[in-house]
Amino acid sequence: MITLVRSGQCATVSPTGAELKAWSVGGHDLLWPGDAVWWSGTAPVLFPIVGWARDGMVRVDGVSRPMGVHGFAAASRFRQVAGDEATCTLELGADAGTAAIYPFAFRLTVTHALTDRGLDTTVSVTNDGDRPMPYALGLHPGFRWPLSGDRRDGHAVVFAEAEEPSVPVIAPGGLFSPERRSVRLDGRRIALSDAVFAAEALCFLDARSRSWSLEAPDGARLTMTLDGFPHLALWSKPGAPFVCLEAWTGHGDPVGFSGELADKPSMRLLTPGATDSVRMSLAFTPR
Repeated sequence: MITLVRSGQCATVSPTGAELKAWSVGGHDLLWPGDAVWWSGTAPVLFPIVGWARDGMVRVDGVSRPMGVHGFAAASRFRQVAGDEATCTLELGADAGTAAIYPFAFRLTVTHALTDRGLDTTVSVTNDGDRPMPYALGLHPGFRWPLSGDRRDGHAVVFAEAEEPSVPVIAPGGLFSPERRSVRLDGRRIALSDAVFAAEALCFLDARSRSWSLEAPDGARLTMTLDGFPHLALWSKPGAPFVCLEAWTGHGDPVGFSGELADKPSMRLLTPGATDSVRMSLAFTPR
């Protein structure tokens, strides 16, 4: 594990998945620690897809290849390439194993940095190959619920902008249906409850907001600000002591999709030699 410290903050990062495993501010533990009873993840990095592929397969060059939910980066071993007391940069490159399921020469770089404001995570993907490379990126951090105090009730997620009060229906297999279901939005606010998560994640595609906050009834607030992520997703399980505020560039396969990975909706196509980056900034305000 890699430990980062700065100005009353402490974070822990695992070389497996370049995953943030803990983050505390002034003694407040904010990140969900992971528990297989509910969800063993903490804050996985999603690549080269986000969400589920139909039948667990992606199609590249006319060949169907196995691809698990959210891709393979979260289970891969990264190597640390830079760092200091408050920052670490880890990198994952293509190898024979990745080429069998994702035949592209990629480099995935993740930097976690504690700042005076909070914690920044920057993810960059580079195409080291000689042909366009389809990909999606996502960040999937889970936060403690309750965030502050000992009550789950009274928490809310608040968007920076007004969002559509409906989201796609998630079909069996994690696929995106053309049907939509309503979301109970009170202005820009969603009151959290187990009922909110009874029908899978709430996926706000092409969201207007570039920031959103998890707010506790005692006034504590955790704010996530995003650069380069068009989609937001809110996920938990009924009764679980965590809630995930997710940021995506892509999303799960549509119902019935059987095309090439490059043709999947919301995939990005990176030209040879190019690099693309996204960023998430977290800040915590105690009560």
